[in-house]
Amino acid sequence: ARQSRTPATHPIPHAKESDSGPRAVSAIASAAFMFNLPLSAKKLSVSSVDLLSSKTGQNRQEHHTDLYQGDELIIRRGQTFQIEMELDRPFNADDDHLHLELKTGPLPLVSKGTHVIIPLVDDLEDERWEAKIVERNGNKIKLSVNSPATAVIGLYGLTVTTSTSKGEVPTIHDPKKNITLLFNPWCEEDAVFLDNEEEVKEYVLNDTGRIYYGTEKQIGARTWNFGQFNEGILEACLFILEKSDMPPSGRGDPVNVVRVISAMINAQDDFGVLVGNWSGDYSDGVPPSAWSSSVEILRKYHSSDGTPVSYGQCWVFSGITTTVLRCLGIPARSVTNFQSAHDTDVSLTTDVYFDENMELIRHLNSDSVWNFHVWNDCWMARADLPPGYGGWQAVDSTPQETSQGTFRCGPASINAIRSGQVYLKNDTPFVFAEVNSDKIFWQRNLDGTFSQIGSEKKAVGHCISTKAVGSDKRADITHLYKHKEGSDEERIAVETASRYGSKPEVYGAAKAEDVSVEVKMEGEGPRMGADAHLSIVVKNLSSQPRRTTLHSQVAVMYYTGVLKGTIRKEQTPVDLLPNEEKTIEWMLPYQQYQNQLVDQAALMLTLCGRVNETQQVLAHQTTFRLRTPNINITPSAEACVGKEMSAKITFINPLPRTLEGVIFRVEGLGLQEGHEVVVGDVAGHSTVTLTEHFIPTLPGSRKLVASLDCKQLTQVHGVADIVVLEQ
Repeated sequence: ARQSRTPATHPIPHAKESDSGPRAVSAIASAAFMFNLPLSAKKLSVSSVDLLSSKTGQNRQEHHTDLYQGDELIIRRGQTFQIEMELDRPFNADDDHLHLELKTGPLPLVSKGTHVIIPLVDDLEDERWEAKIVERNGNKIKLSVNSPATAVIGLYGLTVTTSTSKGEVPTIHDPKKNITLLFNPWCEEDAVFLDNEEEVKEYVLNDTGRIYYGTEKQIGARTWNFGQFNEGILEACLFILEKSDMPPSGRGDPVNVVRVISAMINAQDDFGVLVGNWSGDYSDGVPPSAWSSSVEILRKYHSSDGTPVSYGQCWVFSGITTTVLRCLGIPARSVTNFQSAHDTDVSLTTDVYFDENMELIRHLNSDSVWNFHVWNDCWMARADLPPGYGGWQAVDSTPQETSQGTFRCGPASINAIRSGQVYLKNDTPFVFAEVNSDKIFWQRNLDGTFSQIGSEKKAVGHCISTKAVGSDKRADITHLYKHKEGSDEERIAVETASRYGSKPEVYGAAKAEDVSVEVKMEGEGPRMGADAHLSIVVKNLSSQPRRTTLHSQVAVMYYTGVLKGTIRKEQTPVDLLPNEEKTIEWMLPYQQYQNQLVDQAALMLTLCGRVNETQQVLAHQTTFRLRTPNINITPSAEACVGKEMSAKITFINPLPRTLEGVIFRVEGLGLQEGHEVVVGDVAGHSTVTLTEHFIPTLPGSRKLVASLDCKQLTQVHGVADIVVLEQ
């Protein structure tokens, strides 16, 4: 039938370009019937699209969006979803073409990721937009659609384009249905991935919480209704992003999104959600203490087309920020700091000024310490910072100081705050001062200069509190923000931070910087399954003796730079003779890390100390990986197209424990199709040997690749180069 010709005496009725709908379709259909034309010669069009968006359906359940009100399709990026469509005839894979298009923002552009063209493919691969037909039933087809874990979040309009041949004008179907795409903390490739199911439930799915207030000796708690799934709240959150100056193309990066939200929750300088008021007069609005929910405030802001709501103070700003971040899929929590400093001059100290008679100088005393202050933590990897600074980030929507000209604050890495690395963005110095600045007392001299007359080192940053995971108890997270008060590490962090402030001389410069510390690794570094050995080399470059105590801690790290947790801490006293170099052998026993590692088996060793004689601060960080063994692949003799050959695959378990449920994946382009070999359990230190038989199909230089799939051991693979001869 494909080669049949139409007799010249019987022209095919055809639809004019202006025609559409049933008349045009029926003309083509009748022509196809009259002359026994192939089915694909008939124009293909979409009759209807079903986004399978019911709250109880597979999409919403699998994407953890079934709690949102309404029956719109709400999905998370980096995860497959299904849609169904009815065509006007069965789909013919040989001749028919179909693709989806998604558009977001006022000026969608392919180059900016805001106009997405989703092609049909034979096999879905991760990390890109693509679709595959997974079911056909008459005129109906079901598609599985993938999105990358870096996709722009927001509201997308969907269209479906169909055609049957290259020269034909495609048919575009607009089902007038939208898709909302959110961040995905369940997806490993998403920057907001949180690898703890209980924590994701708490920090993304819990729509109520507790916010703490009062004083450190009398901590009060109030229940707050975040209500991120309530009707109209998702629309209000997307409206806030629209109202900001951020172009839609910036909405793929959670760092950008959080920074913009911290600016948009307060009304200063951008007509944001809430007006701050600390005057005591709230007669033309609602008193801040009267709110106990984010829902009414966000609905009011949205329904008034962006008129700021009156009034709020820090806990209200924080409650709304938690709502918006959780709603968009970013793990978040409200955090209260007691005795919270407000540093106005970037000195990283809280300064109190007295005149010659020890009277307070009012106009100079602009720094303050709040009884309590509430802000937020949000969770994300930080590709824009060095490794180790991902994880919890501080973000503050209460308008206190401007950041790059706008009232906003964060996201600032809590790991950076803890160690005094205040040169890392965003607004790390401000948050550091809130939790760990020293209170410094100054007196004016007769010549108008000021002298430091005293200090309080423990005046700021106490009982940092958030609601515990899975209960209404209070969790104290002060240890995440600062080392133990008065410890060497805490004092080193304070002095490190002050170097980058407007009063770097407060703590006095080191008299000399003549001691160095570095970490050395033998060969290719420590092996998985064995004790990890590193060498710490401390050098005294002076002609005087030097003494210090080195504090070391090692933490497990995700490949994204997020620290999972510290697994060992210790202190080592070091005495150095003049010009002496000392090597300290550092060892992490296998037993201490065996159950702690994550995917890439990466660890970070942090060293810090202070030289007694000179007050020089020592600080060093080293990231290292526990090396995994290779899989050895040994091909048999000569390889030739069409001739069977074999390859021996050998793997030795490096661990003293059993690997459970081991699977090998073997593949070689032009050699053999990818397939799995189920091995099962492999005892500690034992050897597995497999023999693969295959027939090469393509000549030239080829690679046979094998990888290990096993929960207890990752990143194990091997490759053999095989030159295949022609027959």
